Amino acid sequence: MTADDDHALARDLAAAAGRRLLGLRAAGGDPGAARKAGDRLSHEFLAAGLAARRPGDAVLSEEGVDDRARLAAGRVWLVDPLDGTREFGDAGRTDWAVHVALWERAAAGGTRALTAGAVALPAQGTVLSTVDPPRAPGAPAQQPLRIVVSRTRASRLVLDVAERLNAELVRIGSAGAKVAAVLRGEVDAYLHAGGFYEWDTAAPVAVALAGGFHASRIDGSALAYNRADPLMPDILVCRPALAGALLEAIREVTHAT
Repeated sequence: MTADDDHALARDLAAAAGRRLLGLRAAGGDPGAARKAGDRLSHEFLAAGLAARRPGDAVLSEEGVDDRARLAAGRVWLVDPLDGTREFGDAGRTDWAVHVALWERAAAGGTRALTAGAVALPAQGTVLSTVDPPRAPGAPAQQPLRIVVSRTRASRLVLDVAERLNAELVRIGSAGAKVAAVLRGEVDAYLHAGGFYEWDTAAPVAVALAGGFHASRIDGSALAYNRADPLMPDILVCRPALAGALLEAIREVTHAT
């Protein structure tokens, strides 16, 4: 098994789960039932695929049981079987995703890190992955800046940063779809401070970092994965040329030193 195999496995599993979700969605029926069935269908498919292809690895899935064995494991797959369940239940929306990422204890340089990942956007016919990640642009963004935020819960921090930088807010559903919009140049940054979980960001962050984008906590510190508590308070993903200005604006509106 090589690192290339892991990149391809993440991509292929995310894409295949996405195709199954599209089939389920096309069958119609009650949106609430479809959401529950989608979470279960994708989780069971991904769990079975990883068990068959990587039987010695641990798995942390939003829809699975965290047996804590992952905390001593050398390799852990972080999976969000259906990121944006609400959007999936709305037949008119395309901003939902499937996330598959790999964390390794002994990664390059001896550090614990995300080493492979994929974000499938099935309703958009796209898979972004570490096989061939989108590359970060070197030039500064055009003005005004565009910051992608939650459709339903943009935090006070995001609103204050946008006001300070005279930025436009673009509302998109799932975290994977938000980061994908940054990677594809549709927006300049994704800023979130309302709290979520490791499976919400692991795959998008793996792809972003592989492409040279900036990804960090809102204080600029590194994002950490496979922790005992998978709660993740905040995140910033952006074009690297904008990281300094955004982190400074965050410090100013939060009065951090």
